[in-house]
Amino acid sequence: MNTKIRLSLMALAAMALVVPPALSQEDPVTFISTQFNVVEEAERARAIVQAFGSGVEFVVSEEGPAIDLLRAEAQSGQGVQDVMGALHGTFPTLAGEDLLFDLTDLLADIEASADINDAYVELGRMGTEDFQYYVPWMQATLTMAANNEALQYLPEGADINALTWDQMAEWAQAMFDATGEAKMGLPVAGLIHRFMQGYMFPSFTGGMVTQFNSPEAAEMLAFLRDDLWPYVNPQSISYAFMNEPLLSGEVWVAFDHVARLKPAFDQAPEDFIAFPAPAGPAGRGFMPIVAGLGIPYTTGDVAAAEDLIRYMLSPEVQAQVLEQLGFYPVIGEVDVASLPAGAALQAAAVAAQSASEDGIPSLLPVGLGARGGEINEIYINTFTRVIIDGEDIQTVLDSEAERLQALLNETGASCWAPDPASEGPCQIATGGM
Repeated sequence: MNTKIRLSLMALAAMALVVPPALSQEDPVTFISTQFNVVEEAERARAIVQAFGSGVEFVVSEEGPAIDLLRAEAQSGQGVQDVMGALHGTFPTLAGEDLLFDLTDLLADIEASADINDAYVELGRMGTEDFQYYVPWMQATLTMAANNEALQYLPEGADINALTWDQMAEWAQAMFDATGEAKMGLPVAGLIHRFMQGYMFPSFTGGMVTQFNSPEAAEMLAFLRDDLWPYVNPQSISYAFMNEPLLSGEVWVAFDHVARLKPAFDQAPEDFIAFPAPAGPAGRGFMPIVAGLGIPYTTGDVAAAEDLIRYMLSPEVQAQVLEQLGFYPVIGEVDVASLPAGAALQAAAVAAQSASEDGIPSLLPVGLGARGGEINEIYINTFTRVIIDGEDIQTVLDSEAERLQALLNETGASCWAPDPASEGPCQIATGGM
């Protein structure tokens, strides 16, 4: 649909529709979400959403079926879905197929009373100057966590909120020397691909893709293999979630997704601290996982959809999502001091990481569609082949770079942050291709 026509229809719909303060079951607003697909999470999310009004329906879906549903509704010209909640990486497809309203005016209205993270607002524009495809909804990330027992072994003069990877390695070695046990832990059976994509590669090379087999990438893998891995608990190859080894004391310092660390902080907040990931030579790589809220242009109730988004961006609801679901606010008005102790500890670490002066935000891979899992395999293979199997670093980087470039070429995926934007498929810039 032509953008100008779509905007005109939106304006007419907004003038024609009158939404009562309390929604009725006869006029439901449907909120489809690719997030909170686990049954327990879905129930908690549904309770939060339905507090907006009795007529709200919260429906969870995997990404592919949700996109297909919006396509089908667009083709028919009639839609049931009123609000779409999804990760940033889902929206380029919806934007490219012109399935969403422009939310510029809604965003301005919300920002009149809420301080929304500017970087996330920019992501919602998808590179355009004046079209807001989604309003930021919530964020997650991966951070570090440590048992208080570990703090006595920190390198002298180290700032826990501004560590370097060299200091992290020194810390891991100091714990090993003092206890005879490897007390550092990594989720090798879990999100090790995010560790590599969003933290190690950016921290050492400044990018995720374009410098994949560069000399700096080789130095990073040598650091992991020689300086850090000898002091990582060998059981890490079986760790999918780091909360249990932290709670058992098997591991004292760990890296993982905030939601996977949350049970440890909920159960024993007095025993743990949370802190930002360390920095490398290029900066402090970290991965903000941003979710947004969009309005399909086939919605039957624009005004109610906008009201629901306003509700989801209120400080009270943002705090509930953090406390109950482990996703963090995108607005600055949430009072984290009133949160449970564990949630407040994690929230402070997330805020410190995102505000780091040397931070390098690294998005989840974008534009790969159904083949998104393949890029994860490439980073997992790189870690496994070098760190665990001991293969030659440059040989591994060059062979996996060939797979990565083929994937980018075949999908046509442009570069995403922290790599510079590109026209056409993203290109690996260096190394012996």
